[in-house]
Amino acid sequence: MTPNIPLFKTYSDQDDVKAVADIIERGTYWADGPEIEMFEKAIAEYVGQKHAITFNNGTSALHALMLVCGIGPGDEVIVPSFTFISTANAPLFTGAIPVFADIEPVTYGLDPVDVVNRITDRTKAIIPVHYAGHPCQIGELKDIASDHGLLLLEDAAESMGSKFNGKMTGTFGDASMFSFCQNKVISTGEGGAIATNDEEMAEKLRLIKSHGRSGGSKYFTSSGPPDYISLGYNFRMPTICAALGLSQIKKIEKIIEKRRYIAEKLTASLSELDYIKPPKELDGCRHVYQLYTTQMDDNKEREGLRKHLVDKGIMSKVYFDPIHLTEFYKGREGHETSLPVTEDMANRVLTLPLYPGMEELEIETLINQVQSYRGEISR
Repeated sequence: MTPNIPLFKTYSDQDDVKAVADIIERGTYWADGPEIEMFEKAIAEYVGQKHAITFNNGTSALHALMLVCGIGPGDEVIVPSFTFISTANAPLFTGAIPVFADIEPVTYGLDPVDVVNRITDRTKAIIPVHYAGHPCQIGELKDIASDHGLLLLEDAAESMGSKFNGKMTGTFGDASMFSFCQNKVISTGEGGAIATNDEEMAEKLRLIKSHGRSGGSKYFTSSGPPDYISLGYNFRMPTICAALGLSQIKKIEKIIEKRRYIAEKLTASLSELDYIKPPKELDGCRHVYQLYTTQMDDNKEREGLRKHLVDKGIMSKVYFDPIHLTEFYKGREGHETSLPVTEDMANRVLTLPLYPGMEELEIETLINQVQSYRGEISR
């Protein structure tokens, strides 16, 4: 059954439609068109980094980042288990070992204390995640990486536009990954990007994403023979996606404003209830609410609310089930680990619908149904 109120709807307008139509109608450069470089420049300018390199998705972007950082067999990379599985899989793609560290229960980001405890002489990098669009404890994690000579590679897939002490997430580490999947702050359907200030890293990423071919994306515009100078992949973002992204990023602040408005309304009402905790926005932070994740007292309460909402035609979802408890990772040698906060939070969190085009009636209906949950179960 299609829910009356879905978990998300991708925001779009006629400018987006025109941006895509223009590429289709011109009949050429559906791949490697000029809009790709334009989108990359717009990302770099918005985030505040010198370079942005687009990819066909965020997973490919993380994979490429592992390669250019020389992360490979024998290396360890500290990651959270409370995230999308790509964060942990990326080190495995290059033969490295993802080492799970616990999270703290406020931002749901890596716990700096536990991260320090997981560092060994094989640790090469830390990949913190800015969960749901709120900065993690990135200042402390940056200090830890610096003190131990480790790479800090931000998984900012969910947090484009969020800020910590006035500075954009994705600008604290050596590089960062952004995702443009359909439920992100801005979307190209599928897509991702790496942002960095490192010129050499940027050039290597451009080679890796396009077959290791020199000249970058000049393959379709040059009559000369190409030269291949390194091993590479076909990780390129299509022009149509880039054109859509270019249109979307022009209105990102408007989209964030809509998200924050809805989140404020939800939080104002849900804060009055004793059985659900709305997300917090910490001092010095800007939350972009890519997800609106609440916290219940226990798993029974969470599952009861989830079923209640489903019965009322309202979608909700658990973000995230722990990676280290999946069948794939449980069966891997060396991944037996204790992550008590991660497991506790995964048993109690519930993400509620929030999207920029959410109508006032949908907001009020969601609030009313969450408020009525206890009343119904007591009858």
